[in-house]
Amino acid sequence: MHIDILTLFPEMFHGVMESSILKKAAEKEQFSYQLVDFRDYSMHKHKKVDDYPYGGGAGMVLTPQPVFDAVEAVKKERSSHPRVVLMCPQGEPYTQKKAEELAQEEHLIFICGHYEGYDERIREHLVTDEISIGDYVLTGGELGAMVVVDSVVRLLPEALGNEESAKQDSFSTGLLEYPHYTRPSDFRGMKVPDVLLSGNHANIETWRRKQSLKRTTQRRPDLLENQEMDEADLEMFQEIKNDEK
Repeated sequence: MHIDILTLFPEMFHGVMESSILKKAAEKEQFSYQLVDFRDYSMHKHKKVDDYPYGGGAGMVLTPQPVFDAVEAVKKERSSHPRVVLMCPQGEPYTQKKAEELAQEEHLIFICGHYEGYDERIREHLVTDEISIGDYVLTGGELGAMVVVDSVVRLLPEALGNEESAKQDSFSTGLLEYPHYTRPSDFRGMKVPDVLLSGNHANIETWRRKQSLKRTTQRRPDLLENQEMDEADLEMFQEIKNDEK
């Protein structure tokens, strides 16, 4: 996978892209990336990339020319048909399912805006996806792009070192993840559940599944609406409801 990130502030990405899983994945050539300052593509003599909105109003709007030219330039470099992702509070809410979808692509381009917004022609004629990471507004799209890039890259083969790790994450199964414990088994009188020390893997898997159902029921019951449950799940779900009475 190759990722191009169009931003007016490429320096914001250095700490994120050069640390932890993202750094290791890049070093192992599981993905490559390029930070593109689209101000460099401005044809304005002062390299302006924004202007006042037609019709008046507060704030400045990103002009189409630098963004279009930057996207067209990086497309030519790769000779590919990338997904062009606009980070925008009006976009579709970001989910693990979307991360899994984007992780299948060979080339992604992220556009990070600033100021009041984008010229609408960018949205209508250039991008393939609009993504929002939540119902709030940030100063720019950079932080949102970092979130999406991290969530996508960690899904690439061998990025986490253990292929099963990503499959068991919260939301990947449709449920929140079960609790984790590690040594010591008794910390200040707080003990690890006996089943996890038993060595009985079937019982452990059953316990983990029930804990995922329980945690989801308590914290995100909305996730259960589209969750397919087999007979064993339904029995666990009933036990959970009875325990709460």
